[in-house]
Formats: sequence, structure tokens, C-alpha cells
Amino acid sequence: MKIELVIFDLDGTLVDAFRAVVDSVNFALRKMGYGPQDETSIKRSVGWGEWALLASFVEEKDVAAMQKVYRDSHRQTLTYGVKFLDGALKLIKHLKDKGYLLAIATNRPAWSTKIILQELKAEKYFDVVLSKDDVERLKPDAEILEKLLKKLALGPAQALFVGDMTVDVETGKNAGVLTVAVTTGSSTRQELEALGSFKIVENIWAVSGILDEVNSYVLKGDEND
Repeated sequence: MKIELVIFDLDGTLVDAFRAVVDSVNFALRKMGYGPQDETSIKRSVGWGEWALLASFVEEKDVAAMQKVYRDSHRQTLTYGVKFLDGALKLIKHLKDKGYLLAIATNRPAWSTKIILQELKAEKYFDVVLSKDDVERLKPDAEILEKLLKKLALGPAQALFVGDMTVDVETGKNAGVLTVAVTTGSSTRQELEALGSFKIVENIWAVSGILDEVNSYVLKGDEND
């Protein structure tokens, strides 16, 4: 079946919000009496949800208190520390012009997802946006992709999922959705290769060519039937 829907992860896939995350994590750590963490350590901890991110750096008993401090800071840092990754906005506009449905599936909470999309003036491009607040089980569970497909009355074969982390590749596999991994986020190429991503690309714009290739193959198959 032809791919009609492209689902994107957010951080590390479409946007670079690492400056905002790093600044807020280290602000919260200092407020909680902990030492700062280096940017690489924080970046490697992103993607599994806000609680898991913070729990990577403080004792379990301090996570809830740190989360409040982190969120207060993050509302501010997201106003300056987020930008589209190279090729992302170009791809979104191109796919929208070609008639694709576009969606976001992120482990971020809804409030910060909304701020990012508002800051980048990107809300208008997406037909559905689902965050951690819309599901009971975070990625890599298939729930978030399954909910998206149900909302748009599509099957797994009609969608392509694009993410930057091993958790995204696992999510796509669990949902039976073809998944392309980009090397612009928290996971290394070697980690992505080990999970057997359908395609691995260095720039998200390459997704355009992959869609053309897949849908052309499907069309030829239909003509031969």
C-alpha cells in the first residue's frame, strides 16, 4: 500500500532543543544541590521521557522536586534554545505540498511540545500531535503509533515513522511501521544499525527521496497485479 502518512519524533529528528534541555537540567541540578552535567551526558539521556531524563542525574527521592524546577526553567529556555534541524522545515513543507498527512509522536509532555511548535510556528503543518500525555505507555511501546493510525483511519503499511533514537526504531518495529532513522540525535549510527532500521540517513531531507522510492515501488507492484 502507498505511504500516506509520515510520523516524526520531535527532539533530535525535527528540532534541536538540546540547548534548552541542557540549560534547564543544569539549572535544576544546581537548585537541588547537585553538580552540573556535561552536554554529552544530558544529550544521551534525552528521549525516554522527562522523568527518566531527570532520574539519570539525581536520587529517586529528588526527582519530583527537580521536575518542578526543571519545568519552570524549561518554559523559558525553550523560547531561545530550540531550532529546526537542517532540512527539517524544507521537508515538512515539501511533504505537505505533496499531500502527505503529517504527525508527531513524542515522549515529551504536551506542554513543552506545544511551546516548541509555537516557537517555530510549526503547528499548522501537522494533522495530529501526540505526546506522553496521550498514552499510558511511552515509546518504545507501540501505543502512540497505533493511536495515530487509528485517528487517521490508516494501517501500518500506509505510514512511515522517522526518528533519531533506538527507542524510535524499536517503536516502529513494535507497531509494524516502516522506520527511517536520522543520525542527528542521541543515538549513534552503530546503535541504529544494530537494530536494523529500514534506512539510516544523515540529513532528514533524504526522507523525501525514500518516500518517492517506496511509493514508486508500490505503484509498480499494483500495475503488475
